[in-house]
Amino acid sequence: MTWAITFFNDKVEAETLALPPGILANFLRVAELIEEFGPDLGRPHTAPLSQGLFEIRAKGREGISRSVFCTVKNQEIVILITVVKKGNTIPKRHMDTARKRMKEVQANDK
Repeated sequence: MTWAITFFNDKVEAETLALPPGILANFLRVAELIEEFGPDLGRPHTAPLSQGLFEIRAKGREGISRSVFCTVKNQEIVILITVVKKGNTIPKRHMDTARKRMKEVQANDK
């Protein structure tokens, strides 16, 4: 059974698809792997963060991006935010946004 990848909203989808070409190509490759094998690919492709959040780790010549996602019923993952990394960690404000969005997704999934 394959997994589905959706986005929290159109803005998140647009931000993700607007990644620099090299990073976007790597993101799309990882997304295909997730659709086929599920989100638990492990490093360097995916990694757990905390409290039910995980990240897609995409890398290209232009830099590194992280797409934070959560899983919901029926083998679906929802991408909550996508950021181009500038430091070693995802900024707290982005993580707060991802946690808030995950709560919304889970509330709507019931």
